Amino acid sequence: MTLLPHITFDTGKHPQHSIIWLHGLGADGEDFLPIAEEMRLPVPVRYIFPHAPMRPVTLNGGFVMRAWYDIYAAAPSGGLALESERQQDEAGIRSSQAEIEKLIAQERQRGVKPRNIYLAGFSQGGAIVLHTGLRHSEQLGGVVALSTYLPLSASLAHEAAGTARHMPIFMAHGRSDPIIPFALGRASAQQLRESEHPLEWHEYAMPHSVCQEEVRDIEHWLTQRVIGDS
Repeated sequence: MTLLPHITFDTGKHPQHSIIWLHGLGADGEDFLPIAEEMRLPVPVRYIFPHAPMRPVTLNGGFVMRAWYDIYAAAPSGGLALESERQQDEAGIRSSQAEIEKLIAQERQRGVKPRNIYLAGFSQGGAIVLHTGLRHSEQLGGVVALSTYLPLSASLAHEAAGTARHMPIFMAHGRSDPIIPFALGRASAQQLRESEHPLEWHEYAMPHSVCQEEVRDIEHWLTQRVIGDS
């Protein structure tokens, strides 16, 4: 099984919890390593930070960069606008889903239980972890989706795994985000809540970024769950 290149960071010996954390457009797996090093969870954790494939991004004039999928166009006012599934790179999204499934399978082979595997991601990475976690055949420990939205949302009703109905979701967004509009993130959270997915929503006075208050909230949310899973 060929895996995406990735960084692995264990916070202690013999971790029984894994967090697969995806970066945003144009970044790489190093992006969230400092946050993982800063967080203090009560059990040893294996963090996995994959590097997205290099691909041309239409929105950026075809410039080749690390991206989980292509982005075709921006809204007239700037930022991302999705009016239909046709405006999304479905093939790219599903290809990245398959790559994350391989990383989940690797952790399963290492003996980590599905309920102890978490997916986290920022922006594009957040979209992929939402998409993947909701469709995974076994219930994962949870999904942390930051400054992002629900991709291919129209297909979720018939593709969502039954076990995903009980999977906890942490969603957070900056109220002044110019890249992925706050309203788009909040609408995605509302769709998931209406479908009765257990979701915790956080919002912050920030742009398309991560703030210290958000990191502490993520730490608290994960702490509650890894203690319960241990």
